[in-house]
Amino acid sequence: MKLSRKYLLAAAAGALLASPALAAERGADGQVNILYWQAPSTQNPYLSGGTKDIESSSLVLEPLANYDPAGEMLPTLAVEIPTLDNGGVSEDLTSITWKLKQGVVWSDGTPFTAADVVFSAEYCLHPEGGCNATPKFADVTSVEAIDDHTVKITFGVAKPFPYGPFVGNDSPIIQKAQFESCIGAKAPECTTENFGPIGTGPFMVKDFKANDTIQYVMNETYREEGKPHFSSVLFKGGGDAAAAARSVLETGEFDYAWNLQVEPEILSQMESAGKGKVIAAFGPSVERLMINKTNPDPALGDERGTVKHPHPFLTDAKVVRALSLAIEREILVEAGYGAAGKVTCNVLPAPNAYASTNNDWCKTQDVEQAKALLDEAGWNDTDGDGVREKDGVKLSVIYQTSTNSVRQGTQALIKQMWAEIGVETELKNISASVFFGGDQSSPDTFQKFFADIEMYTNNFNGTDPEAYMGSWTCKQIPSPENQWVANNMPRYCNAEYDALVAKYAITAEPAERQAIAKKLNDMLMEDGAIVPLIHRGRVAAHSNALGGVDMTAWDSEIHNIENWYRVK
Repeated sequence: MKLSRKYLLAAAAGALLASPALAAERGADGQVNILYWQAPSTQNPYLSGGTKDIESSSLVLEPLANYDPAGEMLPTLAVEIPTLDNGGVSEDLTSITWKLKQGVVWSDGTPFTAADVVFSAEYCLHPEGGCNATPKFADVTSVEAIDDHTVKITFGVAKPFPYGPFVGNDSPIIQKAQFESCIGAKAPECTTENFGPIGTGPFMVKDFKANDTIQYVMNETYREEGKPHFSSVLFKGGGDAAAAARSVLETGEFDYAWNLQVEPEILSQMESAGKGKVIAAFGPSVERLMINKTNPDPALGDERGTVKHPHPFLTDAKVVRALSLAIEREILVEAGYGAAGKVTCNVLPAPNAYASTNNDWCKTQDVEQAKALLDEAGWNDTDGDGVREKDGVKLSVIYQTSTNSVRQGTQALIKQMWAEIGVETELKNISASVFFGGDQSSPDTFQKFFADIEMYTNNFNGTDPEAYMGSWTCKQIPSPENQWVANNMPRYCNAEYDALVAKYAITAEPAERQAIAKKLNDMLMEDGAIVPLIHRGRVAAHSNALGGVDMTAWDSEIHNIENWYRVK
């Protein structure tokens, strides 16, 4: 138990730190203009895995606690971070009790209470509805209101790290009164609620245009005196990363631009104009290839991309390893990322204590070994057209990603590398607003994954990857049954992996937790579910006239927007 206590205290370290506040009249600084070139498609983060949806909604919806730039937890709607020492975590580690701040009201003026927290758990755990945050609710057996300002979360097993539910902006609290008729299969149908949630955050949605623009106004009921400093936020979507960077660094049209996946030399040239600065933070973000273990053939109709139909060749780990060995990752970093990228062979490259070295073979391109693996697997170019085949099936893949110059550059390079080993590649790019969108009717979302291979970046909140590694369990496979809202895009299903995730959840000793996380990472590599490419830093830019920005790689990067102000 001593180790558990130490671990919990370490996880909660820094919980009493607070961002400095500026003495100013609320809303005195007018409007701040933000550009996320991947436009938000919803304001309900539970219905979308897109970072643009999670981060834009963080202006409105809040969790019990957030992570600061150091990855430490800070109380948000909670009074403090529960620990063993303060009695918030039970001695047997099977429950955590959160004390809620009193006097907090929703933007409609009604009280925020424990009933809203309980409802948010019921919403996410409903068996009929897909919820993007279900890995954070792993092992939860009940969430109950002890009183109006106390919530107890009980787990079916001892949880050395009980800070999954409602910690980080990917699992915020939603208002029971607004969403109680939008639960289960009805959740995606509640357009008014999903586009305009009532929140406790510093801003409210005034006007939402899906895949375009959001206009926010300050929340007059926000609990912190004098905040937010801005009276409104224009949150613009669309365009591309280069145009977003230009709008801050050269034209000054916007105050903040997100996810500047732009060639490094271009970004440096823009910054030299002197109107803004580029900021970056390294966390767990990885640009990766997700390998579809199911068949995306349109001829399968409603069963395409489901576990009923295995992929004709990407279930073979040798084929996937060959694809990985054929890639020269250093070229990808140099061409598209510069100092904001590092070669990685892990989907879990950070924190450093969790980074495996067992997959370092991928750091060295080996075309001959890749060819040998395909030969061994029975794939040969028998007709001399440069493409291998087996049993009448061509080694041909559709490789999709979002529209972005760096990503299209990466695609082109990888296509050329795969051609060297006899793999035919059809490239497809989709508008980022659609690709990362929450529209379950669209065939082009990254969760539907109607392609053989797809590429994007993902990460997790905080510095403990328990929930993140739980994203690839069998129950996390997107399907029609869960409205295609889940996290296991490769449709990877391995009973041994699931069992190890369950063991991870009850393991207390830090070194052993790290060892399990590394093993889970290695299994995904060995079984050919994911091919990591680049460990990416988060890169953004803000105007020299914008103060208070405190970027984090461990949560929503605009987590402290209530502290932003106009430099006079």
